[in-house]
Amino acid sequence: MGEEGTEGMVHLLCLATSSGVPLFCRSSRGGAPARQQLPFSVIGSLNGVHMFGQNLEVQLSSARTEDTTVVWKSFHDSITLIVLSSEEGTSELRLERLLQMVFGAMVLLVGLEELTNIRNVERLKKELRASYHLIDSFLGDSELIGDLTQCVDCVVPPEGSLLQEALSGFAEAVGTAFVSLVVSGRVVAATESWWRLGMPEAVLLPWLVGSLPPQAARDYPVYLPHGSPTVPHRLLTLTLLPGLELCLLCGPRPPLNQLDAQLLERSWQPLLDPLRACLPLGPRALPGGFPLHVDILGLLLLHLELKRCLFTVELSGDKEPSPGQRRRLLRSFYTLVTATYFPPEPGQPEKVEEAVHQAQVPRACYLVSGPEEPGIGWRLVALQLGPRRLLLLLSAQSPTHGLRGLATHTLHALTPLL
Repeated sequence: MGEEGTEGMVHLLCLATSSGVPLFCRSSRGGAPARQQLPFSVIGSLNGVHMFGQNLEVQLSSARTEDTTVVWKSFHDSITLIVLSSEEGTSELRLERLLQMVFGAMVLLVGLEELTNIRNVERLKKELRASYHLIDSFLGDSELIGDLTQCVDCVVPPEGSLLQEALSGFAEAVGTAFVSLVVSGRVVAATESWWRLGMPEAVLLPWLVGSLPPQAARDYPVYLPHGSPTVPHRLLTLTLLPGLELCLLCGPRPPLNQLDAQLLERSWQPLLDPLRACLPLGPRALPGGFPLHVDILGLLLLHLELKRCLFTVELSGDKEPSPGQRRRLLRSFYTLVTATYFPPEPGQPEKVEEAVHQAQVPRACYLVSGPEEPGIGWRLVALQLGPRRLLLLLSAQSPTHGLRGLATHTLHALTPLL
């Protein structure tokens, strides 16, 4: 399994399906935005071969060359997205989910009606510019992983019950059921209605908040790709502390100016210390002092029924590999085990064949990067137990014969948190 490389190029193309007119092209190199654009002839060829297949009732979904993977996906017979990646180790699963998130971001900020009933291409191009920043964050080297796992990135606050109680009281006071606390794009706490948001908006909304420049308050129009793709809602954000934002999803009421300083102070001033304790949770996800084995360099815990995850590589900062490398290793390992070994999500099999297949699904797997000798290479182990899946990145010192035991012990320790 190769790492997603740091110098590979990713090109994302968006075209109107019926006309083939390019609506935008975004590119990144090594996780950073790049100005390099594809020639129009290449864009035309990529779209042409896809359309040629459709005319013959053949669905072209992906292709590989020596150094590039290409994935095509059409949405509502109106928008075609194409992604090309020369990053090492990039999987089709990762690129397919990237395209789903990109289209979700377009609906979130423009609305489905504008995308499925294109009246004026030039006007749509201008409107889509509002989604560039969010889309570019998917192409970059993000600290989040919800774009790949399709689960909401969360953190575990030290005093979660206090924050949950305050959040519910505040939601009742302002008259909206959809309220959450977000730190660096990760959900700290949320009301029951917020947790019931469908995909992809459950992932997109906190990701959007985390990607925007700091601001004391915002009143942001958004569409919900699953729940309300044609009627806009309002996303209100209020900064409680730098990096920690209160998010409300509502209709015409309440107006932003109704959320005055007195109401905020009354609701949140008594909880200033628990709120401050949330700030370092952004990169770490787990409360300080949580007992984890010293060999663990990074972890990804998914609850596949709740659609939530904990993801951190900030567990032993002075060891190799770097945080960026750790994220790439865990993301690559996730795509490998999800595409090859574990089903995407648990569920009752509908057919006898599916029941037989499910009975053969492995519970654990591991991978060693480099020679399988003590002190050389890193270890990656995945364990699935019920609705939870745990992926660990471990140091070279960790013996392979103990990987499953270590993963099982860690999963039991983390289970009360998610």
